[in-house]
Amino acid sequence: MISFRPATEADLAHLTSWTVEEPVGWIPAGRYLDDLAEGMYRPEWSWLAVRDGRPVGRALWWGPRHSDHPVALDCLDVHPSVPDRTAVAAALVQAALAGFTKPVQYAIKVAGGWRERPDLAAAVEWRRAAAHAAGLAHEVERLQFEWRQGAPVPEASGALRFAQADDAQFLAVFERIAAGSLDARTRASVAAIGLEAAAREEMDFYLSAPGKREWWRLAYTPEGEVAGMAIPSATPYHVNVGYLGVVPEMRGRGFVDELLGEITRFHAAGGAERITATTDLANAPMAAAFHRAGYLVSEIRLTLSNG
Repeated sequence: MISFRPATEADLAHLTSWTVEEPVGWIPAGRYLDDLAEGMYRPEWSWLAVRDGRPVGRALWWGPRHSDHPVALDCLDVHPSVPDRTAVAAALVQAALAGFTKPVQYAIKVAGGWRERPDLAAAVEWRRAAAHAAGLAHEVERLQFEWRQGAPVPEASGALRFAQADDAQFLAVFERIAAGSLDARTRASVAAIGLEAAAREEMDFYLSAPGKREWWRLAYTPEGEVAGMAIPSATPYHVNVGYLGVVPEMRGRGFVDELLGEITRFHAAGGAERITATTDLANAPMAAAFHRAGYLVSEIRLTLSNG
């Protein structure tokens, strides 16, 4: 008989002695302890599957500092000795979800070409099936990119001028960019709550991110027309591209390269050793822009969510 429960302080040794042998991203002890100290992992967000008094499954949920709820499942694993790992993992995730009031997501992180490698495909598939069975059924495959210090820094062409702006101006441009976006999350949000609310939600997300508001820039053509925006941002771990977009009437002019170049120059000038970014696998134009700017694919993220 297997039971499911959130961890307690007494479970710390179980949580930190866990190792994952399969070739997927997982959270080792050092990372867990560091983030536990910062309040980004918590015992009540760290769920265990227990058989005969011993943990046989682990689900680690992550949330921002000072958050009342987690937002992401960072690590899902069930011991290989368990006969039906998929069913146990699904029940473990469902047990945690029953107490979460906000949408969450689970990113299975693997190397590129995972479908062609049997060991990678097997590690992904049982976790993917468990997530779907637990209700995390909305699926998007995303490319994780990174720029490393020493890579070329895109030069400014002068095609766009960048300037600070107030929140109302940024919100208006968020709304314009959301129209016709190729980003799966943006499209789903627009379909669910409408263009204006989706733009507000997107902007609020970046306002709450660790990046600084004064980093944000609107982009203008030499004639003074708004072309888009560039938002350098950060996670709790490193700086990232954040958000960039071109307004509909300016698309197809190569401005995406100018926006990405501006963000890259900004972070590089600040001494960044690493800049990360993600885009949907299906968003070929954005992926191509990252490649042109010197970013390399570091991993694939199969993202499953319930919102």
